[in-house]
Amino acid sequence: MKVLFFTREFPPYVYGGAGVHVEYLADELSKLMEVDVRCFGDQDLQNGNLTVKGFPYENEVFNDSNSKLKAVFQTLSTCIQMNAKDSHADIVHCHTWYAQFAGIVAKLCYGIPLVITTHSLEPLRPWKREQLGRGYDASSWVEKTAIEMADAVIAVSKETKDDVLKYFNVDESKIKVIYNGINLQEYVVTNETSTLKAYGIDQTKPYVLFVGRITRQKGIIHLVNAIKYIDPETQIVLCAGAPDTADIAKEMEESVAEVKKTRKNVIWIDKMLDKKEVIQLYSHADVFCCPSIYEPFGIINIEAMACKTAVVASAVGGIKEVVVEGETGILVPLEQQSTAPFEPVNPDKFSRDLADGINKLTSNKALRETMALNGRKRVEDYFDWTAIAKQVENLYESLT
Repeated sequence: MKVLFFTREFPPYVYGGAGVHVEYLADELSKLMEVDVRCFGDQDLQNGNLTVKGFPYENEVFNDSNSKLKAVFQTLSTCIQMNAKDSHADIVHCHTWYAQFAGIVAKLCYGIPLVITTHSLEPLRPWKREQLGRGYDASSWVEKTAIEMADAVIAVSKETKDDVLKYFNVDESKIKVIYNGINLQEYVVTNETSTLKAYGIDQTKPYVLFVGRITRQKGIIHLVNAIKYIDPETQIVLCAGAPDTADIAKEMEESVAEVKKTRKNVIWIDKMLDKKEVIQLYSHADVFCCPSIYEPFGIINIEAMACKTAVVASAVGGIKEVVVEGETGILVPLEQQSTAPFEPVNPDKFSRDLADGINKLTSNKALRETMALNGRKRVEDYFDWTAIAKQVENLYESLT
């Protein structure tokens, strides 16, 4: 069997959970079949059953395009380029709306069965209009078209499956829940501390860690607003980069600057670190915080749990299927607005509740250690990529 992956992200150009997913799934599937990855970039790799080919995203043809629409036009253009050569694949598998137009074209022009993994859903990310303008209507159309014409849809959580059924016209029998996974040999506790030293993290004091992009979805502003309620002895380490828009970048800068006026132990690493550096941060953190207001799965939580770190996370989406309340972490209730943009009804209460959870864990070493052990075991039991790749292979076989 041969599968064709269409994806925006693939190493070395990975900035989010979907990119992490594609990297590891492609690697595991290549042990079972031929995998042809076509992505945005300049990659050119052949390693056994795995072939990776990057296609140019930047195109001078669009230099004079509307600044918000440029990304959409370049995306659609790249999707066409990725289809220029037939792959002779048995299955085409798309990841995120950025690559779904390529999947639409492949199914229509080459007759290949189409699989869509729903890493997130545009109807639940209305803040994307800030980034794309009217291009959000285009991305929503691409996603709706791809999902509804797909031969199978992989939902990364049970709640995501419910969302697909709610927002799209899809036969439930076509939807398969297959969780995200993790490389259990790579994400392990390390004693290495060079990254902590490089960024001035005091190893004699506790710290709470955030890892993720600066976007409305990840809720980082709510964590920044929670800092004033967190024990003053607890360091705050924000490993946060790749802002969606200039506006949210400015909001983040201003919010952190305001906090730093009265608190010196806030450390903002304003770029996306490599895996080894992030694993160091996970390994030595006392608490990992995931304040997302929308999260279909939340792969960062299993990364933290694999590194034996207790988690405080918002009780939204697939997070509730990953973090077990009272066993591997603390789930913070989030009452959201019933209509877009789905922000907290009471943002200050949400921030206070995040802080309460963090304070509870930083003040209770025994509870942290118990959760750390439980978290590692849960990851080993449910989120191993080897088993997940086999589930995906079985799905492919059902379509050929």
